[in-house]
Amino acid sequence: MFTHLSAPGAKPDSPTLVMLHGTGGDEVEMMRLGQTLRPTANLLSARGKEPENGQNRWFRRLAEGVFDEPNLIERANEFSDWLLAERPNDHRVAVGFSNGANFAAAILLLRPEVFHAAVLLAPMVPLTPASLPNLEAKPILMVCGEVDPIVPRMNAMTLAGMFETAGADLQVNWHPGGHGLDAVSVRVVQAWLPAHGA
Repeated sequence: MFTHLSAPGAKPDSPTLVMLHGTGGDEVEMMRLGQTLRPTANLLSARGKEPENGQNRWFRRLAEGVFDEPNLIERANEFSDWLLAERPNDHRVAVGFSNGANFAAAILLLRPEVFHAAVLLAPMVPLTPASLPNLEAKPILMVCGEVDPIVPRMNAMTLAGMFETAGADLQVNWHPGGHGLDAVSVRVVQAWLPAHGA
């Protein structure tokens, strides 16, 4: 069970945005972002279970950009099982920021059946699976900062290459900022979601 908030969409069969916060974030702020991005969608905004110095995270890290992969795999499977039980029939669309984007990327690589589409805001490579999954035609949007001090451009491009090799319908949007989401990027996401069945 994960602490979470939910809100119904305009229709019962509206897509469900699964909102995944970054380090230090929570389900409340991501619920607000979801309402901004797609007001007609069902929303499910959850909280990660790995605290770091009092801040919420989805999985442990050993240093900046160095992740505890066994813990990440365990948490990704735990969340995947919970989400599939919680929303088995929904059209589930991940929307993750930073640590939440990395968590969503890991789930896409480990459990591709969990999300039908994904928006990854400031993501980096979370892990390298033994083999890439089949992500054929799965819509994925990556929004990345040109001067992100946390995610080097090459790291983001490596993740993009993994998704492309796996067959995803990938769009990468670069903005001139850093590790954040500017107003222009918000509009990019707002336009991308309905255009890709989300």
